[in-house]
Amino acid sequence: MVFASQASGLQDPTRPPDSGDTPAKVAPMTSLALESILVGSKRRVAVINGQPRAEGQIFDGVRVRRIHRNRVEVLDDGRLRVLYLDRLPQVRDN
Repeated sequence: MVFASQASGLQDPTRPPDSGDTPAKVAPMTSLALESILVGSKRRVAVINGQPRAEGQIFDGVRVRRIHRNRVEVLDDGRLRVLYLDRLPQVRDN
């Protein structure tokens, strides 16, 4: 039992000094509101926060990854988020 109490006080020699056990700070997610989606034969546009956005477009650190008929995939600080419409009548086909 003497060894168990001594082992609990030992530190990992490979751990960098002052590494602490506190989790890394994660940036807060951007507030995003999907207002409408326009899906046509040649283009797809989503209105996010009142502005039209195309696939691949980057705004405020957010990249529009893919626009679907009923949702939009975005990368927010490297994290995948899926935005959904509140009401389906906003979806239009051209």
